[in-house]
Amino acid sequence: MKILVTGNMGYIGPVLMERFRATRPGATLVGLDTGFFADCITNALVLPETRIDVQYFADMRNFPPEVLDGVEAVVHLAAISNDPMGNTFSEATYDINHQAGVRLARESKARGVKWFVFASSCSMYGSADDAPRKEDSPFNPLTAYAKSKVYTEADLKGMADRDFLVTSLRFSTACGMSERLRLDLVLNDFVACALTTRQITVLSDGTPWRPLINVRDMARAIDWAVGREEAAGGAFLAVNVGSNDWNYQVRDLAQAVAAAIPGVTVSINENAQPDKRSYRVNFDLFRELAPNHQPEFDLPMTIRELQAGLSAMGFKDGNFRNSRFMRLQVLAELREKGLLSEQLEWLPRA
Repeated sequence: MKILVTGNMGYIGPVLMERFRATRPGATLVGLDTGFFADCITNALVLPETRIDVQYFADMRNFPPEVLDGVEAVVHLAAISNDPMGNTFSEATYDINHQAGVRLARESKARGVKWFVFASSCSMYGSADDAPRKEDSPFNPLTAYAKSKVYTEADLKGMADRDFLVTSLRFSTACGMSERLRLDLVLNDFVACALTTRQITVLSDGTPWRPLINVRDMARAIDWAVGREEAAGGAFLAVNVGSNDWNYQVRDLAQAVAAAIPGVTVSINENAQPDKRSYRVNFDLFRELAPNHQPEFDLPMTIRELQAGLSAMGFKDGNFRNSRFMRLQVLAELREKGLLSEQLEWLPRA
């Protein structure tokens, strides 16, 4: 099988390619990435892309069609990937996440791709009541990032048929170690705070609900979706991906990290404006459809994994929230150096 993974040089990509190499040793793996975060390597002995067969560098808005030659499955990870980046670059977020993603799907279908796996998000549910959100629950997206996922899913649904199976994986909030680690994710942030300052500062009032999933379990779910039979969910399937046991309030995540790492205290901003991005999620459908690809990591395991990984890196930057571990900071630095346009396009270099 020949598999194209877009956005393979981000946070999830290295973990996914490692899994594919283990579970699909005969597969031809192709990567397509713009390279914004290519040098954000963390605790890797070799470049993660040495695991794959071909690497293309291209903007999703103008990708070369030949990257799809002979491809049987596309895993579409590429996106402006969180709320701070989406809020700062909202127009580019819609262009890249929605328009370019839909164009990729259309081109994939035209070229005979059988499986199209879209990395969607539970953030589509936005502000919700206490009832865990199911796949048919109403959306209430609050950010450009979340809205882009809603729009893309709607367009993908109309393309799916028995010859073009589309799986939209609505992922929980990612966490855990990667060879391109991000610390602009809630649990990763808390563990980094605990190790560097022994003080976890919760910027919200701590009450919002978040479902979480370890990045390695995200890779397990993607591996299942590549090759999914139509009988397992239909030609178009949108499914929440995570575990019912992984719905936590933010303050509980902070306390769990403090309990796991000695000498850590927690500070919660009780006077903060409520964060409307609060939702619990029901994962029963995913458990029914993919019983052999259920999450294997729990919260304590993931905290230990992050602690070990950061310690192995000699991580000591207490000011990491202003560092290149934050994806928005990387884009800002590239903009300041005149390398990226306001629309996040590479500018000509001498």
